[in-house]
Amino acid sequence: MLDHLAYETPKPKVIAGAKEDWELVIGMEIHAQVSSNAKLFSGASTKFGAEPNSNVSFVDAAMPGMLPVINEYCVEQAVRTGLGLKADINLFSAFDRKNYFYPDLPQGYQISQLYHPIVGEGEVIVDMAPGVARKVRIERIHLEQDAGKSVHDMDPNMSFVDLNRTGVALMEIVSRPDIRGPEEAAAYVTKMRQILRYLGTCDGNMQNGNLRADVNVSVCRPGQYEKYMETQDFSHLGTRCEIKNMNSMRFIQAAIDYEARRQIAIVEDGGEVVQETRLYDPDKNETRSMRSKEEAHDYRYFPCPDLLPLEIEQDWVDDIAKTLPELPDEKKARFVTDFGLSEYDAGVLTAEAENASFFEKVAEGRDGKLAANWVINELFGRLKKEDHSIKESPVTPEQLGGIIALITKGDISGKIAKDLFEIVYTEGGDPAEIVEARGMKQVTDTGAIEAAVDEVIAANPAQVEKAKQNPKLVGFFVGQVMKSTGGKANPKAVNEIVTAKLGL
Repeated sequence: MLDHLAYETPKPKVIAGAKEDWELVIGMEIHAQVSSNAKLFSGASTKFGAEPNSNVSFVDAAMPGMLPVINEYCVEQAVRTGLGLKADINLFSAFDRKNYFYPDLPQGYQISQLYHPIVGEGEVIVDMAPGVARKVRIERIHLEQDAGKSVHDMDPNMSFVDLNRTGVALMEIVSRPDIRGPEEAAAYVTKMRQILRYLGTCDGNMQNGNLRADVNVSVCRPGQYEKYMETQDFSHLGTRCEIKNMNSMRFIQAAIDYEARRQIAIVEDGGEVVQETRLYDPDKNETRSMRSKEEAHDYRYFPCPDLLPLEIEQDWVDDIAKTLPELPDEKKARFVTDFGLSEYDAGVLTAEAENASFFEKVAEGRDGKLAANWVINELFGRLKKEDHSIKESPVTPEQLGGIIALITKGDISGKIAKDLFEIVYTEGGDPAEIVEARGMKQVTDTGAIEAAVDEVIAANPAQVEKAKQNPKLVGFFVGQVMKSTGGKANPKAVNEIVTAKLGL
């Protein structure tokens, strides 16, 4: 584990108002769809993209007399997430009814957890730059069912309701107001998505709405946040507004920036910020009022009479803990230690579990730094250019490892290796066999190299005199020799022989 205690905490974002400077305070509520085949309280499918209203059970449709039955696997996934965030797991939790009326909520209430969530306090480390990280405290994670989807663009006069999403299990991950800028907010969501994907508890697909964030934004004068941290008294902070259903890192940053400036303008004009829920309009780059912010009592929460409290055993939690994978922070620290990588390179390679696994196979028993360079620069660069994921890579870890092994042995130069990579990427095949069959092996025979050097020196007497005056011009001869040998001569050997022959 990286020693984050030694890390510098990033400075808060300061926005200059017309009269004075202001700081941002941000809290996040991430709604993560639980990766499961069935819904939270019914056996209906969670498959995305099905025909409208085809994945709906009688329970989801709120038919009279239908009772919810808890999906144990969804509970396990919530516990797994809590463990991954080093959070307290509550052995006793309970479900409540959150009452509100909306066309895509057939029951007229949502089953959620207000008073007794399944997961308590945890934390996540958000890396902002090498040596700079923010610790964000997690307040709670609770399980709840998703609502359906209203569709407004199919008919000019009517709206439609698709209940496929109704009842799908969500984890609501609530942070403390520890985030201090738009970039940090996006980095926090990115880090949370990464952890959830490593754990396999949410696929993190933001386009499908499987991961979305509500962003609470407020502004305060410099020094006020520190008073809040000392006392945990929210009166030191400004009134917050919540921006709902954000599913893009770019839009999250733009919405926070706009909302902060809106609030600063109101306060500096002598007005008061009204606590409310707002929506972000990316076309106009502005937030607009959606509704006044409800408090818990507005939803008339009460314990769900259809579900018993959830009591789980510590042994069951311990068994889940044993199945946790190596998480991003630990994996990144290990890559730095075991392979001698920079923190930046280790971060790139561990961004996705599949990328990290691919790299480890390439680097096994080989030079870690060389393997990292090839995976990041050549392979990732090419895949990004062609908009492919690592799963779609035409080059296997074994093939890339084979290219690196040939470089290390001195059989091929870096330049030949790039040509070989291109052949393997487009045509496939075993790198060692391709080198042999196509005569791509590096010339290491000093006799053959000497002959090529002699030819180049004899053909360029004027350059010889110049090189003796300016030894830096030795590169001209090395380049000519490499050209005459089709790039196959060992560059190191060429350099040594040219230097010796010119008496430099």
